[in-house]
Amino acid sequence: MQKQISILLLFFFCAFNSFAQDTLQEIKVKGNSKSLKKSYSLTANTTVLTSKELLKAACCNLAESFETNPSIDVNFSDALTGTKQIKMLGLTSPYLMITEENIPSVRGASQAYGLSFTPGTWVESIQITKGAGSVVNGFESISGQINTELIKPISDIPFFLNAYGSTDSRFELNTHFNKKISEKWSSSLFVHGNTRVSKNDMNDDGFLDNPLAKQINVLNRWQYTNAEKGWVSFINFRYMNDQKQTGELNFDPDRDKGTTNYWGSEINTERFDVSTKLGYVFPDMPYQSIGFQNAFNSHDQNSYFGLNKYNIKQKSYYSNLIFNSIINNTKHKFSTGLNFTYDKYGEFVNANDYSRIDNSVGAFFEYTYDNTDDFSVVLGGRIDNHNRLGTFATPRLHVRYNPWEKGVLRFSAGRGKRSANVFAENQQLLASSRTFDFLDTNGKIYGLNPEIAWNYGLSFMQGFLLFGKSADVGFDFYRTDFQNQAVVDVMQSPQQVLFYNLIGKSYANSLQVEFNYELAKHFNLRTAYKYYDIQADYLSGTYQRPLQAKHRFFGNLGYETHILDKGKQWKFDYTFNWLGKQQLPNTSTNPVEDRLPELSPSFSVMNIQVTRTFSSTFEIYIGGENIGNYKQDNVILGNENPFGPTFDASIVYGPVFGQMYYAGLRFKIK
Repeated sequence: MQKQISILLLFFFCAFNSFAQDTLQEIKVKGNSKSLKKSYSLTANTTVLTSKELLKAACCNLAESFETNPSIDVNFSDALTGTKQIKMLGLTSPYLMITEENIPSVRGASQAYGLSFTPGTWVESIQITKGAGSVVNGFESISGQINTELIKPISDIPFFLNAYGSTDSRFELNTHFNKKISEKWSSSLFVHGNTRVSKNDMNDDGFLDNPLAKQINVLNRWQYTNAEKGWVSFINFRYMNDQKQTGELNFDPDRDKGTTNYWGSEINTERFDVSTKLGYVFPDMPYQSIGFQNAFNSHDQNSYFGLNKYNIKQKSYYSNLIFNSIINNTKHKFSTGLNFTYDKYGEFVNANDYSRIDNSVGAFFEYTYDNTDDFSVVLGGRIDNHNRLGTFATPRLHVRYNPWEKGVLRFSAGRGKRSANVFAENQQLLASSRTFDFLDTNGKIYGLNPEIAWNYGLSFMQGFLLFGKSADVGFDFYRTDFQNQAVVDVMQSPQQVLFYNLIGKSYANSLQVEFNYELAKHFNLRTAYKYYDIQADYLSGTYQRPLQAKHRFFGNLGYETHILDKGKQWKFDYTFNWLGKQQLPNTSTNPVEDRLPELSPSFSVMNIQVTRTFSSTFEIYIGGENIGNYKQDNVILGNENPFGPTFDASIVYGPVFGQMYYAGLRFKIK
C-alpha cells in the first residue's frame, strides 16, 4: 500500500511541475451553473446530471457516476468482480430502461457489467427519470429510465486527456481527439484503457478483493449538421474488449482452470456496436420533425466461476422511426412511430443450452398538452407483438401541476413488461456452490412467464429562500406492484437458488425526502432520507427483498472557491452514505462458522475529493473512497473450502475493499 501511494504522489508531483510552470491560455467564466438540475416545468420527474456533476467523483465508468446523486443507490454485486450495481426505487437495474442517446444500451447479456463499459469521460450528461418512462423508448421500463448523452463532436474540444491511478492498483487513461472536417461534418475519437495488475487481499480471506483486469474501449463518432436544410445525423462505431480474472490469490488460469487446485474465475467480454441517428426538422414548420434510429451490437462473453461455466453471445438489432408534430397549436404535441427489436442469444450454462431468438415489433402514440404555465400532461400508449411475450398494450401517464411559484406536483402511472434473463442478471450466484433449479416449465423464457408490473408515483418539490439563500425541499413516493415476477429465491436453502413465477404478492414502496440548501456562496448541501418497503412472497414465507437496506441517508457537501486569474480554483466534495440493516439470504442450515445473521449490521461510507484547477486547460484531483475503512465481515462464506457445499461469494451488503485513495489529472487543448 505504501509503495502504491508513493507511486501516485511521484506521478502527480512530476505532472504538477511539468504543467504548472507553463503559461496557459486565460479564459473568462460567466455565471455558475448548477451541476445537478431539477426542473419545475418538465412533466416527468427528471433529474439532469451535467458533466460538472460527474467531475465531483472519479467517475471511471457509468456505474460509478451516481455516487453524489441521491436518486440512485450504488452497491457491489458480489465479493469477487468489483462490479457496482445500481438501484432505483429499490429495484435493480434490469427494471430500469438504460439508454444511450435514447437507444437501449444495457440490456440482455450486458445487464451485469454493461454500465462499466461506458467510460465516465465520454458522458456529457445523464437524465434520470423516476417512474414508468416514455412509450417512445419501449415497453420494458418499470421503475424508471436513465439516458446518457455522449459528448457531441460539433461541440467537443480538439483534445482531452484524463489519467487516473488508485491505491487498489487500478490505472486508467482516457484520450479524446476531435476534428472539424468541414462546415457540416465533425468527428471524435474516444480511446479508453484501464488495468489492474496487482493482487489485493485486504481482509485476509485468501481471495482477491478486486479482479485483475484490463479493458480497451474505442468509440468513433461522426456528426453531420445542416441547419439551413434541417438535417442532423450521428454515426457511431465502437469496439470494447474487457478481461477480468478473480478468485484465490494463488489461482493461475493456465494451470488451474477447470480443476479443484484453486478456485478462480475469468470473465472475458468482446463487444462491437454500430448505431446511426438521422433527424430532419421541417424548415417552414420547426415544430415538426422526423427521426430514424438504428443500432446493431454484438456482445460475446466467455466466462467461468470455479467449475461453473457461463457463456453468452447476443446479436441485436434495434430500429425506431419517430414523427413529431402538433395538433392545431404548440400546446398540443404528439409523437408517433414504429420500432423493431431483434435479439439472438447463444447462452450456455454448464452443459445446458438456453439459446433462443427474441423479436418484437411495436407502434406507439404519445400526446402532450402543455399550457406553458402551470399544467402539462403526457399520455402515451403502445401495442407490441413479441414472439414470446405475445401481443400486449403498454399505457403510460405523466402529469405536472404548479400550484404556486417554485412549487411543482407530479403524478405518474404506467405498465411495464419484460422477459427476465435470469442467468445474465444473476451471474454473481454462479460464484457459489448453489444449484440452479427452475420450478416452472410451461413458460417461454427458461420455462418462466414474462414479468408484468405497474408503477405509480407522486412527487412534490418546493423552492424557497432561507436566510437569504436558495433552498428546496421535496419528496416522492413510488409503488411498484408486480402482477407477475420471476422470483430469484435464495431464502429456501443456502445450497440452492430457485427460479419461479410469483405465487402471491410482490411490491416495492419507495419514499424519498430531500432537503438542499446553499449554505454560502459556492457552498452547497444536499441531503436525502430514503425508506424502502420491498417485500415478496417466497416458498418459505414473506421477506424483505435480500440485500436491500430499508433505511438510507445521503448527504453531500460541495464547495468551490472563487475563480482567480487564469481560471485557478479549488473544489471540495464530501459524500456520506448511511445504510440501515439489510435482509440477508438464508444461511441457517450451514455450519456455525459459515452462518450469517438474519439481518446485516448498519454502516456508513464516506467519500471525499479535492480538485485543484490551475487554468482552463489543466487540473489535478485527489480523493478517497470509504475513508472510514468499513469492511464487511465474513464476505465469502466457505472461503477455506471453495469447492465445498457452503461456498458463497454473492452475499455482499457492504464494502469488500477498505480505504481506497486515488489521484488523477485532466488536460485540455481548446
